[in-house]
Amino acid sequence: MTKIDIISGFLGAGKTTLIKKLLSEAFTGEQVVLIENEFGEIGIDGGFLKESGIEIREMNSGCICCSLVGDFGKSLREVVDTYHPDRILIEPSGVGKLSDVIKAVQDVQSEIDAELNSFTTVADVTKCKIYLKNFGEFFSNQIEYAGAVILSRTDKAKPEKIEESIALLRQLNDKAPFITTPISQLPGQKILETMESSKSLEEELLSEVICPECGEHHEEGECCCHDHHDHDHDHHDHDHHDHDHDHHDHDHHDHDHHDHDHDHHDHDHHDHDHHHHDHAGHHHADDVFTSWGRETIRKYTQEQIADMLKQLESDSSYGNVLRAKGMVAGEDGQWIYFDMVPEEHEVRTGAPEYTGRICVIGAELNEDKLAELFGVK
Repeated sequence: MTKIDIISGFLGAGKTTLIKKLLSEAFTGEQVVLIENEFGEIGIDGGFLKESGIEIREMNSGCICCSLVGDFGKSLREVVDTYHPDRILIEPSGVGKLSDVIKAVQDVQSEIDAELNSFTTVADVTKCKIYLKNFGEFFSNQIEYAGAVILSRTDKAKPEKIEESIALLRQLNDKAPFITTPISQLPGQKILETMESSKSLEEELLSEVICPECGEHHEEGECCCHDHHDHDHDHHDHDHHDHDHDHHDHDHHDHDHHDHDHDHHDHDHHDHDHHHHDHAGHHHADDVFTSWGRETIRKYTQEQIADMLKQLESDSSYGNVLRAKGMVAGEDGQWIYFDMVPEEHEVRTGAPEYTGRICVIGAELNEDKLAELFGVK
């Protein structure tokens, strides 16, 4: 089955840089076809398959690059039948609506041996405000329908500018992971994982804290019914994709459906007082635990984090903290990972994450105090 990945974004956003990185670091050993819809940033020349409306050239990385002119569905089928690639990357024109491209793929995917795998938008963090103002729906559509948003130029822009852009874009899409770490600092594999689907830190922690099968507290996998666990989790991920795809099946943005999607693809839903844990009729932890979480581009030192965790442990005014976990950027360029359970905390360095993430789980949490402690809005 050919995987189809759509990478959208205005000209100059950094799509080409991303595509080159994915080709060399994430898609190694795969047969990849890159399709540029209308005009793209990588020039097209060389041998043509004119009669089917496809222009093809071999790229030196072993990737075939082609431009679709004419009937999109027919051309896509032609590419799959001719090359049987592992993966097709579609780079729509800078002004194309992402929802139109998603729909065009969905309209034909049942007839060809291919499935829509991911849809990602690359946005220049320094231009979000001006693009939103000048290009309105053409820009907002790319953000709104993205399964993941990659912010480029985050290594050049001022933190205030990045935060302003994130706040604007979150109004359009509060579900997708926003990759704020410069992509040069992330392995291609990590970027691809985040594009394909990413569990929020909250979902991860809650699955460890309370067993969806028996309502007991233990590490995942220790439960007498852990056979069901695996099934449950697979189903969860599978669900998330179906929901997303259904959601994009509509010509218009179906807000009811969007809300339904909340649980599965939500990276900011930890702002809510309680989580929506929907494990098919199993025990709900809603009435016991609350969770608080933030994404942040703020940089910390290991000492600061260790002090913050000590305060969390010793000061009951933050609430009854059961668990705190996070990955944040460090002042010295290293990333800091922390994990806390009562009486015990660990602070270490780790691999760069796609953005800084902090999550605290407990009872009667004081959200304002937590935000103040970690220095996040």
